[in-house]
Amino acid sequence: MASYKSQVSHFLDWCWFDGLALSEFKADVLDDFRNHQCVCPGHFVHKPVRTKDQIAQVRNFFSYLTHRGVINGTHRSAGHEPDLEGFRRWLFENRGVRDITVDGHVFRINKLIRDLGTDPDTYTHKLISQALLRHLKGTSRHWVTSMTTSLRMYLRYLATMGKCAPELVDAVPTVPHWRLSTLPRYVVADDVERIIETADPATPTGARNRAILLLLARLALRPREILELRLADIDWDNAIVRIKGKSRVEVGLPLPQDVGDALVAYIEHNRPGTVESSVFLCAKPPHGRMLTSSAVTSVVREAIRKSGIRNPNLGGAYLLRHSAATNMLRGGATMETVATLLRHRSIQTTSIYAKVDTNLLSAVVQPWMGGEAC
Repeated sequence: MASYKSQVSHFLDWCWFDGLALSEFKADVLDDFRNHQCVCPGHFVHKPVRTKDQIAQVRNFFSYLTHRGVINGTHRSAGHEPDLEGFRRWLFENRGVRDITVDGHVFRINKLIRDLGTDPDTYTHKLISQALLRHLKGTSRHWVTSMTTSLRMYLRYLATMGKCAPELVDAVPTVPHWRLSTLPRYVVADDVERIIETADPATPTGARNRAILLLLARLALRPREILELRLADIDWDNAIVRIKGKSRVEVGLPLPQDVGDALVAYIEHNRPGTVESSVFLCAKPPHGRMLTSSAVTSVVREAIRKSGIRNPNLGGAYLLRHSAATNMLRGGATMETVATLLRHRSIQTTSIYAKVDTNLLSAVVQPWMGGEAC
């Protein structure tokens, strides 16, 4: 906490000495702060570059101000994108994606556009390939997939607006991906209960974490859906919780008794008093909303550690969602029932869970015709 206070104080003092008002904050203000030659009274350091952790602390403060409406987080610095705001609106209105997904696409295009340039008329197959190679060399497969997807989406937007040739969309290579090539990570039902029981409902943090774990395990929520849950989304009279899933589609899910009890215990007796409408808040002051999916992942990983389950391959917040689906199938539920719980638009998306349903797989295994093994 002391480190956070020190870095935020340094950032605000630097803004004051530089004559920057909160209303003037832009996305590149953090880059300017990171690289400024520090002569700030009380904060002087010899190194002109702040550490990664220090900048992360200031970035969290910046995000907090954005979510509180103090600054306009959607504003982007000039010079990179004459039309990224148009791209942002197009994604939101025509592709049905959520704010966090839009932010990811815009963030990645902002990186590429420095090499592509701001004039789509100059874009060529060669320029696109060179820009991608420059940015993707030495990166992970996941980042390559994300970057190519964002660029393909951006070029499709430009083509729709008549600002570039439609065939440029095909200039972006497709990263090979074999559907159903991976297995979902999961734990059996008894281990799910062990994970849930690690949260102590007698403490404020434990009460919050227990409610989060139960929502993940019983309703198979995604981490982002936990973060976006508002107090007004809970219909106590009808025992329904309204969830906005992918594509911003809202659905009402029945609230199981143990989940409802955990929410009541947290909201009425342990949740900090604040005007914040988000259900789940940070345990430490200033008790703002939990901002990133990594916060939910940390809750799950800590619960796994406390449970004593030893498996280095277990994931984070999605583990309980995958476990709910897998255990339902192994218990005899139909694929359609599981798809309804997971809110999948296509049954094909749910079919990956059949690969870890040993009971279902055993029904299609043919008898061995070669006699006893040697």
